[in-house]
Amino acid sequence: MNNKNKYIEIPGRGKYNTKNKLNNLTGKEWIKFTKSWFIHTPRRRKENEILHPAKYPESLVEEFISFFSKEGDWIFDPFLGTGSALIAAGNMGRNGIGIELMKKYFDTAKKRIDEKNFESEIIPVLGNSLKLKSLLKKYLGEKEIDYVITSPPYWNQLERNNIRQKSRKENGLDTRYSKKKEDIGNIKEYDDFIEKQAQIFDEIFDIIKPGGYLTIITNNVYFNSRLYPLAFDTAVSLTKRGEKSWTLKDEKIWLQNDKPLLPLGVNNAWVGNRHHQYCLIFRKEV
Repeated sequence: MNNKNKYIEIPGRGKYNTKNKLNNLTGKEWIKFTKSWFIHTPRRRKENEILHPAKYPESLVEEFISFFSKEGDWIFDPFLGTGSALIAAGNMGRNGIGIELMKKYFDTAKKRIDEKNFESEIIPVLGNSLKLKSLLKKYLGEKEIDYVITSPPYWNQLERNNIRQKSRKENGLDTRYSKKKEDIGNIKEYDDFIEKQAQIFDEIFDIIKPGGYLTIITNNVYFNSRLYPLAFDTAVSLTKRGEKSWTLKDEKIWLQNDKPLLPLGVNNAWVGNRHHQYCLIFRKEV
């Protein structure tokens, strides 16, 4: 195929290169996604989705899935929650599997997925991501994962009482994931959390295809009057794992322009209104 006929003009989208190895995007769409920051304002959440204290929107996940996979690929989320990543995968014509530790969130995810009646394979799994290789082998056999997107617990952020969690508490909603010892969000020491989180991504390194991408949506954490650089330490920790070291490729910064400003530290000391998330992009380069 020569250069003249390897491009297909898609009305309203631009030119698609039939030799595109990564995704189904046109050149115009590809370039637009590579901007290092973006504003994303998701739709209002439904009642059953609000139950989870840290849900991320399907519409956001769809943008990443569109870039880092093709139709029919397998998408994986080791911290499934109420199923955002799998809903997004199904919406985009991908197959998906995700693991959730808490049964009530798993039940919500399964109900939402069942209601969609996707044509692709969408598999929510109740279990512990510290044992993800055995769980994936049970459901997928020897199939490799093509792309992973997830948002792990932000260390102990949800365990603490703060202004943003006050309204959830008043409405009888969860302000933390669980009290289970298997939940890495319950790890007390920051360095221990960083290590345990890295161990999970060691497991993912083994089950993703060579050249596959991983996106982690995370943030830094303010605790006891200091900022813990969780996003930065996550990035560094995954690149220093010996044979299982991920290659950090870049970051995209999600600007949350719809969040209200809160009176943090007014008339006393600097406390920032953090209205962004880090979307860290890694690749398995071996």
